[in-house]
Amino acid sequence: MRFARVLVVGAGQMGAGIAQVVAASGRQVLLHDPFPGAVDRGLAGMRKSLEKLEAKGGPAAADVLARVTESAELAAADLMIEAIIEDFEAKEQLFRDADAVLPAGAILASNTSSIPITSLAAVTSRPDRVIGMHFFNPVPVLRLVEVIRALQTSDETAAAIVELARDLGKVPAEANDFPGFVSNRILMPFINEAAYALMEGVAEAEAIDTIAKLGFAHPLGPLALADLIGLDTCVAVMDVLHEGLGNPKYAPCPLLRQYVSAGRLGRKSGRGFYDYA
Repeated sequence: MRFARVLVVGAGQMGAGIAQVVAASGRQVLLHDPFPGAVDRGLAGMRKSLEKLEAKGGPAAADVLARVTESAELAAADLMIEAIIEDFEAKEQLFRDADAVLPAGAILASNTSSIPITSLAAVTSRPDRVIGMHFFNPVPVLRLVEVIRALQTSDETAAAIVELARDLGKVPAEANDFPGFVSNRILMPFINEAAYALMEGVAEAEAIDTIAKLGFAHPLGPLALADLIGLDTCVAVMDVLHEGLGNPKYAPCPLLRQYVSAGRLGRKSGRGFYDYA
């Protein structure tokens, strides 16, 4: 399946990045976000990213951006990739709406990092054509795409999305639909434990991250990575793991919850474990 026309829903950091790599592959992209100004901000971020890549020999920024069109509402496409807030009810409603608008043969994919794909598939009339397509931030740079099969996902759908991921220059890795999938089932407890180490005074944030970077050869320490992901997203994923697996070890660290309550969400708010002002 070629997926000549792709609808990306959500123009935040992840959605804009997904739109960029899809457009860079030569496909037409419809970018939809109901929040005023969100698409403009997404396009501005894409332009900055593409200009950096162009300076290093990448595709012409203007050519890629010409393939991205703002869509005021959900519209017909061969594929929808959803990248909205990590909230089950919001995603569930979007999948219902998209199911009513997109052609019967279209595939509905979610970039969720933790919400069960099987539950999203169940609210549509095409559960066999629903799948998880989990990109990683920053999308234009990181090559992994976690492909998550719902209980209902057909072999044909999975094969088409794996092929698309490769065509986008990504490396697909398939996983089954369990809470947190593979990536966040491993990553989020690591971040959570780093937050506990900070809360309990084991070490300062800089020391914790330095130990992870130099001791484990990680490009970012867990607290800096949490700031990049968004502390609110980290808490949401830990809540899904805690509820879905029923193990108290997955409960979010109280310090994470406190920072989120204070509006310290990480880079996107200007302050998280570190100050970005």
